[in-house]
Amino acid sequence: MQYSFTELAPIVLPANKKVYFASDFHLGIPNHASSLQREKLICKWLHTIKHDAAHIFLLGDLFDAWIEYKHVVPKYFTRFLGTLASLADDGIPITVFVGNHDLWMYGYFQQELNIPVLHAPVKLKINNTTFLLGHGDGLGPGDARYKILKKIMTNKICQKLFSWLHADIGLQFGKKFSKSGFDKKAHENIFLGDKEYLIQFCNEYILQDPSINYFVFGHRHYLLEHKINPTSTYINLGDWLQYNSYGVFDGNQIELKSYK
Repeated sequence: MQYSFTELAPIVLPANKKVYFASDFHLGIPNHASSLQREKLICKWLHTIKHDAAHIFLLGDLFDAWIEYKHVVPKYFTRFLGTLASLADDGIPITVFVGNHDLWMYGYFQQELNIPVLHAPVKLKINNTTFLLGHGDGLGPGDARYKILKKIMTNKICQKLFSWLHADIGLQFGKKFSKSGFDKKAHENIFLGDKEYLIQFCNEYILQDPSINYFVFGHRHYLLEHKINPTSTYINLGDWLQYNSYGVFDGNQIELKSYK
């Protein structure tokens, strides 16, 4: 299968600056108190890295359920959104990817936070290193049920019909749909080796584009560095439900860390 991905403008890292990657915060679960505690921790981490962050990439599922209406967004996550706004106002570039739990991001982040939102993986060169970045959902073979559901969820007509629901009803439905576990395989912390959809995708795509040095994804909720070939590595960023994990690139290599 031939893939085509947009290529972002290259990043040249200034001295002593780094690029940070994180995903799968899943704010909103399992309950308000636990989510709020995790939200505060994420905000502390963001403030900790701002002194040397040349760019921050957040690779999806920041929220366990996020649905935007024309004039309404979920009322929670104030500290997190405020921290992102503050960092963006300070001139730190931030890029957000949608995940399978927050597919419906359409304008709020761009308009209110001045943060671009990407709906598909992208190719990016940082210094002399080439990345393919994305949430990771829907890539590779298999997972047919989710791919069908994603097409329905992102269909403009379906979204228009859904928008006619009162926001309270729509957001409640979104939460229940998210918790129903339609993507349970993504949350199973059982490494399947070469049977992993994302590893199969990387093995296939590297033949099409041998320039990729790092495939960086979230979605599967485990911490992983997996060699695709001698010059290419698949990185999975883990999550903030159990690992508080992130990736940091210093201009030469990427390292996985956990925030304590």
